[in-house]
Formats: sequence, structure tokens, C-alpha cells
Amino acid sequence: MKIAVTAASGQLGSSIVNALVKQIGTANVVALARTPEKAQGLGVEIRPGDYNSLTTLERSLIGVDTVLLVSGMDAPDKRIEQHRNVINAAKNSGVKKIVYTSVQGAEHDTAFSPVIQSNRQTEEDIKSSGLDWVIGRNGIYIEPDVEYIESYKKAGNVSNCAGQGRCAYTNREELAYAYAKMLLEDKHQGHTYNLHGELLTQAQLVDHLNHAFGLSLRFIALTYEQYKADRVAELGDFIGTVIAGIYQGIAQGALENESHYAQAAGRPHQTWQDYFARLN
Repeated sequence: MKIAVTAASGQLGSSIVNALVKQIGTANVVALARTPEKAQGLGVEIRPGDYNSLTTLERSLIGVDTVLLVSGMDAPDKRIEQHRNVINAAKNSGVKKIVYTSVQGAEHDTAFSPVIQSNRQTEEDIKSSGLDWVIGRNGIYIEPDVEYIESYKKAGNVSNCAGQGRCAYTNREELAYAYAKMLLEDKHQGHTYNLHGELLTQAQLVDHLNHAFGLSLRFIALTYEQYKADRVAELGDFIGTVIAGIYQGIAQGALENESHYAQAAGRPHQTWQDYFARLN
């Protein structure tokens, strides 16, 4: 079986490539990347994989049995057509199975909802493609909070608009392990899985950060408008608004979902105590 992973130069895509290599070695893993040079360090065959080029994708998927479609990062309306290029290229090139990295979140009434809606449309496109399929709906990455720790130190707090909402957090290493299983095992076909670990409030997340880094941060609850203005000022209008919308959804309970991680991965998700203990 030859498995192709799209967006393989990105953080999630490269993690999935590495997880597959651990399971089946390098010979049967193909990495697709819009800029192939950026994926050279993965140690597997690299092929071009620009989501905007159907013909390029068709050529790169020849001889592939299963493809992992990593959700794109473009604007929501563009993502739908880009993902359709991957789906159609898979069909045209003889791929039998597609696995998609979708995402959890509020489908309506938040600034993140257009992204969620575009992901749901891709899910429907995959289900109607005629290919065998598996869909993972990723929780929210916990790594950015860890990577942002110096900024939290300077501020003395973690501030956002999530309120008391419980969030379905995960990390890329755990996602990669689950996706490798979903790609390799036939029993997952036709399933949609919520992929995350233990639900956390922001106050609980801050407790973990404090324990791991020896800090005494506080959580400060902002309004959506306050947090959006803060994120847009730092990250720009598009990304800032999307980030604010994610936390808006957390406050509304849209990320308080049942986890199917154990069914997908064949083992429980790593505990947050274990994850943060490794950071010491």
C-alpha cells in the first residue's frame, strides 16, 4: 500500500508522515507539498502537491492507494475548490481511499464559522466521492499556548474570550498517531471521529502552564470584541478574526464534544498531566 500525505511540509502533515514511517517504513509513504524543497528533510519520496493544480495533483497521485488530505489554510471559499481538486485528482488517478483532517467548532454565529462550514462542505464532497473515506475532526492545538509562554510571562496572564467554556484540546503528535491508524486500518472506513483529549477550561489550562513552567499566571476573561481587537492588532485582520472566532466558539460550548480518539487510535489520548510533565 502506498500512502500520500498532502501539505507534508506543514507541521501536521510532516508529523503524519513521520508517524506513518514508524508504522510502515519510508518506501510506501509519499509526501506531497506545494513547494517540494520544503519537504526534503522527511526522508520519503517527495512529489509536487499544489491544491490549486488539478493536473499536478493527478500526476502526483498516480500509484497511490490512500491519500491523506490536510485541510488547506486559504480563505474558506477558496478551500472548498482546492479540496475538490485533491478529491477529483484522487478519483482520476485510481486512489481507493481518502482520509481528511477536518476540525471541530461552531458551524454558525462565530467568526470561525465560515472555516467550519467550508470543512463540512469538504466532508460532504468526500462522502459523495465514491472513494472509501474516513474523517477526523481535530480539536484545538495546545502547542500554541506553550509556544506563547514568553508573551504570557510578560503579560502576567492569559487573556481571551473563551470564558468558562470547556475546550477539546489535542496536540499534533497525538493527531499524527491517530491519522496513521486511520490511514492503515480498514475498520475506520465510513467513520467521522472527534480527535481530542480531556476537555479543559482556560483556567485549567493556565494551571497546567503554571505547574509546567513554575509561573503564577492568571486567566482574564475578555469580551469577544476586546479579544478580536487584540488578535487583529498582532496577527492581521484575517488570522486575528479567525483566532478570536475559535475562542468565541469555545465560550458558546461548540468545542465541548465527546472524543472518539480511542476508537480512532486504538489507545487513549495522552493525558494533559503527562503532556505538560514532558515540558519540564
